[in-house]
This record gives sequence, C-alpha cells and structure tokens, in this order.
Amino acid sequence: MTICYLGIGTNLGNRRKNIKLAVKKINALKDTRVYKKSEIIETSPVGGPARQCNYLNAALKIGTKFSPINLLKKLKKIEKELGRAKTARFSPRVIDLDILLYGDMTLRTKVLTIPHPRMFARDFVIKSLSEII
Repeated sequence: MTICYLGIGTNLGNRRKNIKLAVKKINALKDTRVYKKSEIIETSPVGGPARQCNYLNAALKIGTKFSPINLLKKLKKIEKELGRAKTARFSPRVIDLDILLYGDMTLRTKVLTIPHPRMFARDFVIKSLSEII
C-alpha cells in the first residue's frame, strides 16, 4: 500500500458529522485504510464569497492500493454521496477531500497536482499534517 495524506474540510451542515462520515467512507474503500486522523481545527474561509461560515479541517494518513487518479475518483464520489454539489471555486461546501501527498510522487495533470499546490500556503494544512506525519 502507498501512504497518502488527505485534507478534509467542511463548512456547511453538521460539520463534525460530515468529517466523521467522510472518514468512515474512506476507510470502507477497498484496499484502503485510514491510519491516523489529526485533530479537527476550526479556520476562517480562504477566498470565496464573503460571509461564509468557518471551516472545520483535518488531515488523514491513509494507505491505499489505488493509483492517484483512481483515488481522486473515489474521493469525488464520496463528496457527491455526502451532498457536495458543483459550485463556484472556494464556495461553501458540505465536504472537500483533497489529496495532499501520495507517497513520494510528484504529479501534474489537468485534474490532479501532487503535492497539493496550495497546501504550503495554508497553515491549517501544515499544522494538521505535522500532527500525523
């Protein structure tokens, strides 16, 4: 299995429940296991429309046999199952699942960039990652 790190964020609905359900669904994926979850932290929105609710954010350490693109497809399916709809970039969302790191791979495609291109600019991502790495 390849060790990967994921970011989770939510600012709509029952935010703690959204994170709990996402972690449960990720752990239920075939050939994928959640090894560690960071503490959940509350953060102000970065970008997007004004007057959004604060986010709850966390990071996960997982092991998976999925390729990066297939893992992304599975994560997008989980987002949809939890009620995420296509909206403008940085808009409020029920759940946001991002691949931050995938083993020691670097990747740049139209749909996926690894390491995540904005993770180093977001203190909450670095704080959550440092807790579980």
